Amino acid sequence: MELNTIESHEIGATPEHSAGAAPAAKKVFVKTYGCQMNVYDSQRMTDALAADGYVATDAVEDADLVLLNTCHIREKAAEKVYSELGRIRDMKAERAEAGRELLIGVAGCVAQAEGAEIIRRAPAVDLVIGPQTYHRLPDVLARVRGGAKIVETDYAIEDKFEHLPQPKRAEVAKRGVTAFLTVQEGCDKFCTFCVVPYTRGSEVSRPVAQIVAEAERLAEAGVREVTLLGQNVNAWHGEGENGEEWGLGRLLFRLAEIPGLARLRYTTSHPRDMDDELIAAHRDLPALMPYLHLPVQSGSDRILKAMNRRHTARDYLTLIERIRAARGDIAMSGDFIVGFPGETEADFEATLELVREVNYASAFSFKYSPRPGTPGAEMDGHVSEAVKDERLQRLQALINKQQKDFIAGMVGRTVSTLIEKPGRRPHQKVGRSPWLQPVIVDDKAGGIGDIIDVRITKTGPNSLFAELA
Repeated sequence: MELNTIESHEIGATPEHSAGAAPAAKKVFVKTYGCQMNVYDSQRMTDALAADGYVATDAVEDADLVLLNTCHIREKAAEKVYSELGRIRDMKAERAEAGRELLIGVAGCVAQAEGAEIIRRAPAVDLVIGPQTYHRLPDVLARVRGGAKIVETDYAIEDKFEHLPQPKRAEVAKRGVTAFLTVQEGCDKFCTFCVVPYTRGSEVSRPVAQIVAEAERLAEAGVREVTLLGQNVNAWHGEGENGEEWGLGRLLFRLAEIPGLARLRYTTSHPRDMDDELIAAHRDLPALMPYLHLPVQSGSDRILKAMNRRHTARDYLTLIERIRAARGDIAMSGDFIVGFPGETEADFEATLELVREVNYASAFSFKYSPRPGTPGAEMDGHVSEAVKDERLQRLQALINKQQKDFIAGMVGRTVSTLIEKPGRRPHQKVGRSPWLQPVIVDDKAGGIGDIIDVRITKTGPNSLFAELA
């Protein structure tokens, strides 16, 4: 599993209540760590809590319930959660002195991995709930209010998506014209560096009808672009509308039929799950954006074998050639781990050579850090931090140059841009190119949700600047 990591952020904000209205609703503050799937999960937890009388707030000091939706991918993830819990514990104690209640919950992958240990180390926590059971939040909170400390991390037998209430149209509209939609969860790949099979469980695919219904609700609320999510999203094989099994390529074609949905993306993929039908979708489906995140992790066959990736560097490069033959303007993104146990200088040079051959538009790169319980943590030949640091700097220098060259190559081109939100400066709006780059345009160029053609005039450190074509 290699979903892109993002900065932690909060789900909010609180609707205002008019004078004379019913007593103020309970408020929930959700802090999200990690990947796009956690962002989606936080939104769905907020939806579940709305049915229990909660409204979201972006001010933790106003909250009656604080939920930390955690990620276990990066180093010291659990320790960061405990540090945050220490701050919230102090707030809870102050509330108690004032005669007010504050409930604290931990959700997500750290919750799944740590379980009851969280409450042992942080007794102020009232509930721990895993990513497969957050649809049970209202029931769990009812038991917590009865005085119990709840750890709910067993894998649910029932389908959580069937039990989650649907958000109101106004709530979806408030979230913007782009949306995430989880279609697949879990991982059966068991890469030796990764905890996801242990925290998210085995691969499960949602049925077509359920996905289409959710996508239709998003489109009806004004969403123009949907990104399909999964730990291994291209491993999705769901029950089709006629009872037969569909693959991701066929699902993308079905979603493209939904009125209002103009753009489709998906992440994150595994090279072993890129089948002919999905590659054909990149060739034949205009709504499918020409940007593909396809992690490889290393360019060394010896290290790939130690990682249990079950493909070679040549397998990966041949796959890239096939994808580019199908869609000539596709841009590639990837993930790399530097300093996996046993990695030699020759192994690292093989990674640099693969990066040169692919020529990425962007990529994420990290130093290997052992995860307790994974095979990699028990391997011999751990690489020193100094060597990992030096290799990471070399790799990132190469990736950064490729990314800058790709962005510079956009100047003078006419590109389709989805206007997403107001800009940071007056008289600006921010859109998104087909290749995920922010595009800054004049405020009058189009309304939010419009897709317009613009000519790229210059580049910034992370953005493109454009005028109407």
